Amino acid sequence: MSTSAVIACIIFGLAMLATIAIGVWSGRGREKSLDEWSVSGRGLGFVFILLLMAGETYTSFSFLGTAGWSYSYGVPILYLIGYLSIGLVVAYLVGPLFWTYAARHKLVSLSDIVEHRFRSRGLAILVAVLATIFIVPYIQLQIQGMGAVVNAMSYGAIDLKLAAIISFIVAEAFILVSGLRGSAWVSVFKDGLVILAVAFLAVYVPLHYFDGLAPLLDRLVTEKSEWLTFPGAGEGIYGGAWFISTIVLNGITITVFPTSIAGYLSGTSANALRRNSILLPWYQLLLLVPMMVGVAALFVVPALKDADLALFSVVIDSLPAPIVALIGVAGALSAIVPMSVYMLSIGSMWGRTVLGGGLAGPKNAASMTTEQLTARGLRQKTLSQWVCLAVGVIALVMSLLMPDALVELSVLSYEGLAQVVPAALLALYWPRMSKQAAAAGLITGSVVMVGLHYTGHDPLLGVNGGLWAIAANLLVVAIVTRAKPDPRWVPAAKRRGHAEVQHVG
Repeated sequence: MSTSAVIACIIFGLAMLATIAIGVWSGRGREKSLDEWSVSGRGLGFVFILLLMAGETYTSFSFLGTAGWSYSYGVPILYLIGYLSIGLVVAYLVGPLFWTYAARHKLVSLSDIVEHRFRSRGLAILVAVLATIFIVPYIQLQIQGMGAVVNAMSYGAIDLKLAAIISFIVAEAFILVSGLRGSAWVSVFKDGLVILAVAFLAVYVPLHYFDGLAPLLDRLVTEKSEWLTFPGAGEGIYGGAWFISTIVLNGITITVFPTSIAGYLSGTSANALRRNSILLPWYQLLLLVPMMVGVAALFVVPALKDADLALFSVVIDSLPAPIVALIGVAGALSAIVPMSVYMLSIGSMWGRTVLGGGLAGPKNAASMTTEQLTARGLRQKTLSQWVCLAVGVIALVMSLLMPDALVELSVLSYEGLAQVVPAALLALYWPRMSKQAAAAGLITGSVVMVGLHYTGHDPLLGVNGGLWAIAANLLVVAIVTRAKPDPRWVPAAKRRGHAEVQHVG
């Protein structure tokens, strides 16, 4: 093993120990309830929510996929900044709604919200199962992404499979003990390193290789102009219609994504979420740096076999081992933090909704003693932790034995989660919407989405297939709701008439 590899491995090992220590330490002295484990007792302030939700922005994809897409296709990668910024602006309205509804009814997950809104555990189970199917690939991709990052930053000394196992152990070590609060504290460590790494690369790479950013851009315009126009330098499918439709689709979907829901429900107040929504879109500008490094790699390492290694190829080519290691640690933590939140989100849904009997309805809750309610909550928390562990093991095994098995499913993750939006979000604004309408729309949208993908019609007419699917979803929801509205819904005329009768009486 070379000296550089030894230095990188030592720094990486110390960073992983520090990560576990920070995560476990954050949970000291906290109550052992499901509410505390899954949403930090709704006690996270503005800064912690900001950093936790930033985990959705900077995952291992930021260091691998963002630079890789920039290297392979060019300008289409800007969809990433577009949808994240739009989605986080929409969160200014959506976040406080979710927080208020969940806090009022003591809800801790997406499936909780659906179950309470429709008084239907069956629909909530359907949402939990489908959400799990589309979230698990993200966990696997983070595991494999960390493997690629660690293998690169250690100069090949740490095997891909060993790195995958390490990522699983580190994430589970603190998430099982400290829950969401552990992820929030580790996010402080992670985002500090990410910002330092990105700021350094933004200045260093252009100066070192091109004598500044302007000469790099001049060379890009002169020699690689196709990277600057749609559909980019790839296969020609990422045109303007795909770009806009993907921004719209993903901007909608991020409102119900695990890290978003966790951030909404863990806040101390609705105002904390509003302040977060004002600042967090600016954070997306940091993504321009790995995009820039990916473009620089076109000239520095023009014959890369794996475009996802564009950023680390440039870093390893020009920087000493300690700095390479620190940038690698930032990339590794960018996999661990979102991975831990994904696992926690699945655990919370299954621990209460699927395996834990669901929410205690008003009648059941009224008949239960405080001790019974506490015992029920602790049992649901234990189930959630076991599911969290099991999901991590499944993703790890799949990444080790069948690393390509979930690749196609991961492509559908955002499109799949988009189909949950009507049942989880639209229903809060539309009291008339029934559980039959929500279920029919969810199933229709999922079938259309999968059908378009596997018949080779995604994108369809240049438009992202997920947007066609959610359009079908909404159409079915509207038709079924009109035919069979929620029985608890009272038309406005009847409400006014009832109020007049009461007034006369």
